[in-house]
Amino acid sequence: MDAILNKNHYLFTSESVGEGHPDKLCDQISDAVLDYCLSLDPEAHVACETFATTNFVLTGGEIGFKKQDIDIDALHTKIEEIARNVAKEIGYDSEEKGLDYKTFEFMNRLHAQSDDISQGVDGTGLKEYEGQQGAGDQGMMFGFACNETPSLMPAPVYYSHQILLRAAKLRKSGQIAWLRPDAKSQVTIEYEGHKPVRIDAVVVSHQHDPEITHEQIEKTIIEEIIKPVLEPTGLLDDRTKFYINPTGRFVKGGPDGDSGLTGRKIIVDTYGGMGRHGGGAFSGKDPSKVDRSAAYMARYIAKNIVAAQLAERAEVQLAYAIGVPFPVSIMVETFGTEKCDKVKLIAAVEKTFDCTPAGISRTLGLKAPIYAKTASYGHFGRDGFPWEKTDKSEELKKNL
Repeated sequence: MDAILNKNHYLFTSESVGEGHPDKLCDQISDAVLDYCLSLDPEAHVACETFATTNFVLTGGEIGFKKQDIDIDALHTKIEEIARNVAKEIGYDSEEKGLDYKTFEFMNRLHAQSDDISQGVDGTGLKEYEGQQGAGDQGMMFGFACNETPSLMPAPVYYSHQILLRAAKLRKSGQIAWLRPDAKSQVTIEYEGHKPVRIDAVVVSHQHDPEITHEQIEKTIIEEIIKPVLEPTGLLDDRTKFYINPTGRFVKGGPDGDSGLTGRKIIVDTYGGMGRHGGGAFSGKDPSKVDRSAAYMARYIAKNIVAAQLAERAEVQLAYAIGVPFPVSIMVETFGTEKCDKVKLIAAVEKTFDCTPAGISRTLGLKAPIYAKTASYGHFGRDGFPWEKTDKSEELKKNL
């Protein structure tokens, strides 16, 4: 590079994967199963995992219903239908593409939830918490927001998602008919402090039909997918490097090219590595699992802090103990960008946001079947999700 990189001048890279990536196929099936269970019973407890490989899909895990008239064993046919519909919607309609929704072998191993877990979540466990919804597990969850993009997301992961969203749109519309479902992207951004100043490199690996030349693939992806997304940022320049299908060929893909598993893309799902991660995956888990619901609340808090212009960057940590109906700790980090006293800011956060497991579900409406659409292109930074609202920013300022 022309410039010498240091702690204030550096490169940062994030990646995304498309909806046809094997891991994302599994995430989407798990969340579609969750949505179906919540449509039957908003109090359903679900932990659904999915595995996929060559023309084979397996679902497993646990389900519990409050309603007494739901037969878990009778759900098998519906769950298989859900899995096939997800694969069809993605575009997996032939074994040549890596999976055929019509013919893949399906196996279901979902079973009833453990009573030991259920009693802690339902408030029927320890006497001191009786009647109060406890956290579904222990752990710590992080949320992050910054003012780099209009969505208050870090630029590298945000633009990585946008590239693949455009690719999927052009593939499904038939405008680039030779694209196949599996895809990955990566964006490297040069920073001055916390400010993106240019895009240094873009990587796209996209599955394609066998007869298409690498030259055509490269030209089409750069001109019709990458540039329409990134040119409006003003961050592309004549030194930006493009790496398109760097192996030269990407015909064999999907679960035939690589096995898929729910929960293996947790950094893609969140902030692309900018901001910490507690380690818990999201997809297939109902909101009693704080791995998911508290991560959504932490994003909600962080985004409202930045939207209120109380900091340029904010990271929020929430931590829980299984069965306990309140967080055991709340942390706010602003990386020196805060515009107010940090002690007062943390106090205002605690006053403004109900971070109990029950309060999170109530505030964000998490018992509704809203999860299938979260399972690809990131759980954060897209419109339509309740944790992306900034409706608490004024209240937060008043509580300082």
